[in-house]
Amino acid sequence: MHRSVPHQIRIIGGEWKRTPLPVLDLDGLRPTPDRVRETLFNWLGQDLAGQTCLDLFAGSGALGMEAASRGAAQVMMVERNVRAVKQLRANQERLGASTVQVIEADALRLAAGLRPESFDVVFLDPPFEGDLLVRALALCLPLVSAHGALYIESAQSLERLAANEPEDVAARGGRAFPSLQGWHVTRQGRAGAVHYHLLRRGNKE
Repeated sequence: MHRSVPHQIRIIGGEWKRTPLPVLDLDGLRPTPDRVRETLFNWLGQDLAGQTCLDLFAGSGALGMEAASRGAAQVMMVERNVRAVKQLRANQERLGASTVQVIEADALRLAAGLRPESFDVVFLDPPFEGDLLVRALALCLPLVSAHGALYIESAQSLERLAANEPEDVAARGGRAFPSLQGWHVTRQGRAGAVHYHLLRRGNKE
């Protein structure tokens, strides 16, 4: 079923606050809603100065551009759809976003070659269909720095996904959800069909 998307979103805070960004109508493109982004960046802190960020399935660029607007020192945005990449680069040029790097590539292949613990914040918001989240999560967990954060959007709660119920594993083609040992969910919420979570390393206090 084709899902409609908004024609534009707005950056919530930082240097480019209230700036609209065009959103293409592409299958699988699901921009993070304004309310969810506002909540996420409240969790992360309003100022991301000096931090390095990875937006692995960049899509509309909502998460990565928001991070750059809030002072991130480097934002790597990865997207494989040619039209989406063109739009991301147009937005980058329009904003003069010198700290943003837009890479046209397969997200999983690129993530597999990145240096461990090289990002302070990783945004993981892949299309919900298939086992992309499971595969990407296994690659992204090692990429987060010791005191960094991992943001995940999913169609189910991580608690349910991590339970590895037989029917869920079968639906993922036999691929089990990766272990989150050594991590804890510091914050989580839900907006409609989207579950969103912020994870950090260490034991939950």
